[in-house]
Amino acid sequence: MANTRNTAQRREVIGVLGRVQGFVSAQDLHELIIKDGGQISLATVYTQLRKLVESKDVDIVMTDRGESLYRRCVVDVHHHHLACRNCGATIEVDAPQLEKWASEIATKNGFKDLRHVIELNGICQKCQ
Repeated sequence: MANTRNTAQRREVIGVLGRVQGFVSAQDLHELIIKDGGQISLATVYTQLRKLVESKDVDIVMTDRGESLYRRCVVDVHHHHLACRNCGATIEVDAPQLEKWASEIATKNGFKDLRHVIELNGICQKCQ
């Protein structure tokens, strides 16, 4: 189980993530924390983000370049994101057909306790 102690570093990371619109890289998040006067190492930011992802307090998506981006989500239920590859804008999407398909695939192959992360990305209307 992830360590969910409410440390000062955890509060700093959550606080800045709560103010950021959309997804942000660990490096950009670190710069924002430092700009706000925080004193936290980049390694600690990565550690806190990992713990926040494990505890499902933060969502993570992977860019097509392999970079992890993070966001404090406002929705507490399982959901997916549609993200713009150009500007990073994201939309939370509900996809019951996808959930049904994933469940059928798991059952067909004898899997239980299914978890999944599906990222959809493209170019938003604003960037087209």
